[in-house]
Amino acid sequence: MKFYMAPGSCSTGIHILLEELDLVFEVHIVNLPANEHKGRDYLAINPKSTIPTLVRGDGSALTEFPAIAWWLARHYPRARLLPESVEAEARVLELLSYIVGTVHMQGFARIFATSNFTNNPAEHDAVRAKGEEIVSQGFLIINDALTDGAYAVGEFSIADAALFYIEFWADKLNMELPPRCRLHYQRMLSRPVVRRVLLEEGYRLPDPAR
Repeated sequence: MKFYMAPGSCSTGIHILLEELDLVFEVHIVNLPANEHKGRDYLAINPKSTIPTLVRGDGSALTEFPAIAWWLARHYPRARLLPESVEAEARVLELLSYIVGTVHMQGFARIFATSNFTNNPAEHDAVRAKGEEIVSQGFLIINDALTDGAYAVGEFSIADAALFYIEFWADKLNMELPPRCRLHYQRMLSRPVVRRVLLEEGYRLPDPAR
């Protein structure tokens, strides 16, 4: 398989899942600041110009974080990246959808890609402020949904990989995480695979106990 990613982006979550599964794959770094995701070569693979993209063994490309994560979990069921019960699986997908669709695409996107929401520089501060509001509210909602267990929905699942990447972003922006999200982030940072992925992507390891 070929994995198209950008270090420190949402693709870090898929990177974690691929390493958790101990799969063999080629990594292709997509340089977002250089607009490689909009180049002809990448558009031939993923016309959406988004990351991550996973090109599977049959040559077909799979895009969108939830779809890639779900496919990995279902294609490699022995890793138990999805819970067995229908109710618990629905809760995993519910959380995953909210993280990606709302906290990331509506919140963090306004912070990281402000100009995509307005062409008027005078409105940038307001757009970023709205993004911060969405992110803060999102973490409060997620915090209330988490339990005191080790991970988001029972055992480690694809939802944890998604929750980790937005927690990582919040940490990098010095945003305060609510208590259960902070505890989840610390537990994820203690996983050997997570620490290895961060090192591979060029990041200094945060202190899990902080």
